[in-house]
Amino acid sequence: MTAVAKVSHEFRDPVHTFIRLDSDERTIVDSEPVQRLRQIHQLAMTYLVYPGGTHRRFEHCMGVMDLAGRVFDVVTHPLNALPAIRDLLPEIDLEVKRQYWRRAVRMAALCHDLGHFPFSHAAEEVLPEGWTHERLSRDIIMSPQMEPLWSAMRPPLVPSDVAKLAVGQKYFDEPFKDWEAIVSEIVVGDAFGVDRMDYLLRDSLHTGVQYGRFDQTRLIDNLRILPSAATDQTGSSEPQLGIAAGGLQSAEQLLLARYFMFSQVYLHPVRRIYDVHLIDFLREWLPSGKFSTDVATHLTMTDTEVTGAMSVAAKDPALPGHEAARRIMQREHFHVLYHATPPDYLLNGDPGKAIFDAAVTRFGEGPIRRSHYTKGGVVADFPVLDAGAVLSAHATSSVLGNVPPTSVDYVFIDRPLLEEAQRWLKVDKEAILATSQPGEEQ
Repeated sequence: MTAVAKVSHEFRDPVHTFIRLDSDERTIVDSEPVQRLRQIHQLAMTYLVYPGGTHRRFEHCMGVMDLAGRVFDVVTHPLNALPAIRDLLPEIDLEVKRQYWRRAVRMAALCHDLGHFPFSHAAEEVLPEGWTHERLSRDIIMSPQMEPLWSAMRPPLVPSDVAKLAVGQKYFDEPFKDWEAIVSEIVVGDAFGVDRMDYLLRDSLHTGVQYGRFDQTRLIDNLRILPSAATDQTGSSEPQLGIAAGGLQSAEQLLLARYFMFSQVYLHPVRRIYDVHLIDFLREWLPSGKFSTDVATHLTMTDTEVTGAMSVAAKDPALPGHEAARRIMQREHFHVLYHATPPDYLLNGDPGKAIFDAAVTRFGEGPIRRSHYTKGGVVADFPVLDAGAVLSAHATSSVLGNVPPTSVDYVFIDRPLLEEAQRWLKVDKEAILATSQPGEEQ
């Protein structure tokens, strides 16, 4: 019996030009959980700083899907696999299995952000304890609403297979098989996950900066599944996504792009204070001050509902969240009073907390806010294939081991108090940092 050809669909995309998918995949794109992402801003309220940054999670997830298929095709191509890897991962030589998992990884990439709450990462401070958007993404993928869609695909997809690839080992109790682990790394891997590749390219394009660009074609063409470089002295040969030596510079470019995008865009002080004002609003407006993690309720909540509520609250002082909403809607955000610098850490291990506590004591809690973020600079090691030998990227590259940490610590204050507070801090800053240590009473 002749198989019925699946209709191909295509979407124009400013990053990848065309994104193509078949009719089964289009059914998932058309589902309520995926379509909801059209109403979730990728970069929260960054558009208040970079006006072009209004793009949504929907187009990001489409781009991640496209990249996931491209990376899968390269790293699982039999000619790109070392004999030892083909022995360890027999799925590479089984065409039916390869095609099943290619579909699974594309759908996992498409659905990896289904659990995002309104305004994406900015809202994660108002989740119930123990919850993350990844955990909710897993639950949505495996929900009764989505299960019939996976079953209707040809061949049918197992919901847990899609969920595993979408969120990774951290959100499942049972250990992943080697094949599941390496394919999930395509989506969420720390070094070469396509989620990161797309958001850097897309966010850079829409915000109008150049920092997030890298040679994606060169990078993808040189990705390989390789034995671990075993830099931890364990001697492990567990498979890992790595790169052929010819693509090492594009890998360096990717990882530096992430550093620069965080430094210049994601951690911009005005973007950070709008996140803080949004959190203040949500804590007052939401029932119990938290988002619901019930799947059905979650799917009804988008940026549209939150923005509408803020617009109403901003006009009525009697409504919950009025002050925070007014600041967002009228752009009357708090301003930077203090930004931690390297010399400050020589005086105090947590200078942002010291200045924040002292400012609250001086001016009261109402007009003072703090926003801090720290992520280590040393990137995860990965294997590099060079002239038949598998080497450590950190041993091969003079760049990767020297990426600075991504870290900011801001203390903000209401604008009418800024000049007075600046004069106060100019006089008292060194004494505050020298006499107050983390964990001590102020």
